[in-house]
Amino acid sequence: MMKNFSRQTIVTILMPASMYINRSIQPLQHRIKHYATASDAFDFFNQLTSRDLLETIESTLPEHRERLFPPTETLSMFLAQALKPDRSCQSIVNDAAVKRLMYSLPKCSTHTGGYCKARQRLPLDMVSTALRHTGKLITEQAPMAWRWHGRRVRLVDGTTVTLPDTKNNQAVYPQQNNQKPGLGFPICRIVGVTCLSSGALLNAAMGGYKGKGSSEQALLRSLLDTFESGDMMLGDAFYGTYFLLSELQSRQVDALFEQHGSRRRTTDFSLGKKLGERDHLITLIKPKIRPAWMTEAQYQSAPETLTIRELEVGGRVLITTLTCPNTFAKESLKALYKRRWQVELDIRNIKTTMGMETLSCKTPQMCEKELWVYLLAYNLIRLIMAQSALLADVLPRSLSFKHTLQLWLVWSKIPNQPDDQQSVIRLLALVAERSIGNRPGRIEPRAIKRRPKPYPLLTKIRAEAREEVRKLGHPKKLK
Repeated sequence: MMKNFSRQTIVTILMPASMYINRSIQPLQHRIKHYATASDAFDFFNQLTSRDLLETIESTLPEHRERLFPPTETLSMFLAQALKPDRSCQSIVNDAAVKRLMYSLPKCSTHTGGYCKARQRLPLDMVSTALRHTGKLITEQAPMAWRWHGRRVRLVDGTTVTLPDTKNNQAVYPQQNNQKPGLGFPICRIVGVTCLSSGALLNAAMGGYKGKGSSEQALLRSLLDTFESGDMMLGDAFYGTYFLLSELQSRQVDALFEQHGSRRRTTDFSLGKKLGERDHLITLIKPKIRPAWMTEAQYQSAPETLTIRELEVGGRVLITTLTCPNTFAKESLKALYKRRWQVELDIRNIKTTMGMETLSCKTPQMCEKELWVYLLAYNLIRLIMAQSALLADVLPRSLSFKHTLQLWLVWSKIPNQPDDQQSVIRLLALVAERSIGNRPGRIEPRAIKRRPKPYPLLTKIRAEAREEVRKLGHPKKLK
């Protein structure tokens, strides 16, 4: 059954014959074929079906008896469900029933009860471990040319998703305070660490939108073990705090953040050690008040001062622990910080392109599992993109995530395709065919042109609104 999981997840074939390949991509095909035969990159593509990953997944499997939906088969269906436009359990169970008929397997009922129970039995640790393993797999196999000054740059940022409005979800992930009960939706906050070069998600932490330990800083602190010595953290102004910088320095991890707005107003480039035009070293003093989340031992172990670099580039004031202006020039740091926007695109790919913005599970435990499944599915698409970029000799960030996802959705539906190397190369050529345009400085208004339908907002609990309609009828149509 493990073999079935890996094949359904990665190796099926889109194009059955070379006669269907467009002439315009034939040079790309030849180039990819050359790299594939001259390197072990094809083996990298098949690493998801390797014994290493299979052992990783098997180590998280609970004791279970043979069922219609064993854990690996359930995870495979859960992944396919996350990528489908129709994400209902009924849709994925129908797919399984039809495939069983096609392959002359024992008949499968179209009732969803068995599959839903199998999803509840699926170990959360199995999904989260697979996510971290695939992220590590992609980044470890990435060539040195993809790095920035030979450094592994990690992007950090947070976002939120909404959950179905159930009592259980509200208890763990409460809605905003300014919304009346019954009118809002539970909100889950997520903080993730992604690889700048490949876009792979390395780890994530989840919590409520409000309450103790739910802030982005708190969630990020739980992810610090994801960073290794020599890594570099890249984030926005929210993360440039004294204690985070001191913790990163103790781990030999460098950082580049925008200066926080409250501190930027007091920036004075005439002070400190001057390194260049509007570029200097400054000394930060440890805050006298210990944060509530910090133990007294942690506070005492933090250094009394920190020396960091502060510089202004492109109208922004940045702070960094990279203090040498000769090794890390201002323009180089400016270009790197502009690439921080990639994490916003990664979040858009997960929430909008893949549809994770609104979850569908009714309990907080299943919602958390659903989140990890989405993130794992995202990494599997990034794995295909990284392999295609490696063979086409381009950067993974230059390829289109949505294009790859669309190819994958078609590719995974075609039955009885061989998983030979030439067929995979044809798929990877299609992935590399679509590149993203380089549009520096692009500005778009955050507004929509198409008007929504003129329905009024629900301003009372739905049960009350139903009763009002039952008594008074629907209101007159808006003009």
